[in-house]
Parts: sequence; C-alpha cells; structure tokens
Amino acid sequence: MIIQAAQYSDLETLNQLMFDLHEEHHLQAPDQFKTAQEIEQEKSIARYLDDPECLVFVAREGDHIIGFITGHFCELVSTVSKAVLMGSVDELYVEPRFRQKGVAQALFHKIESRFIGYGVKQIFVEVWAFNQTAQQFYQQQGFGHHIHWLRKPVD
Repeated sequence: MIIQAAQYSDLETLNQLMFDLHEEHHLQAPDQFKTAQEIEQEKSIARYLDDPECLVFVAREGDHIIGFITGHFCELVSTVSKAVLMGSVDELYVEPRFRQKGVAQALFHKIESRFIGYGVKQIFVEVWAFNQTAQQFYQQQGFGHHIHWLRKPVD
C-alpha cells in the first residue's frame, strides 16, 4: 500500500469514494443526512485539489485507490479561547473490503505529519454520535472530547 498526495487524474475515483462515504452516512442516519446524490450536487472533492490550504491523500493498492483523507488548515479564533493554528480532518474513507487493515491509520498519519510540518498545534475532527467506529478510531489516534454538541428536536 502506498499513501500519496491525490492528483487531478484521481478525481473520478475520489468523487465515487466521496459518494460512497455520504451514502453510508445517509443509510446509517437518514433523518440527519442528505442522500449522496443531494450532497454530490453541492460538494466536490475538486475544491480540495484547487485550494493550497487543503490536503488530499490517497491510499493505493497497485493502481487502485482504496481510500482517501481530506483536511484543511485554519486558525481557531473565538471570543472565549486563545487563537490556535489547527488542522481539520474533513473526510476519511476506506473501501469496506480494505477496512481493519491499517489503511485509515496510514492515511491519518500522513495528514497528521503534514499538519505538524506546517506548524499546526491541534487537529480536530467532527464525528457524528452514531458513528461509533469512527469515534473509536480517532480515540485510538489520541483524540479526546473537546466540545459536546447536543441536539434536541422540538416538534
């Protein structure tokens, strides 16, 4: 397996993997997530390739892309907390048949090392409450709770 920066020639495959990611989320929480078709109309991974503050890495097995990770740099500015240069992990997806083989960890370590190289002091990621697998993965990578967002439906 090779981890490397994504290229424009990877865009078609990356868009399909992004579609698969959003389809999985929609199937797990249809009351909270739009369909993959709806998201596809609004969001493209191409914007990451065009933005110098964004990162996209792919995992390859031979000529086949088996997973990807996206992220971006930002500065957290708040009226109550000190400003800090941060890296955000935006999407991480591995094809189901390649899960539990270290692909996600390799992708995460690649983006983490790039963030560190750019001087990032903290990395953050948003994970939905239903996605226990992702929560466990990020906790194993050293993430801890920062802010608890709570939601209450009112009918």
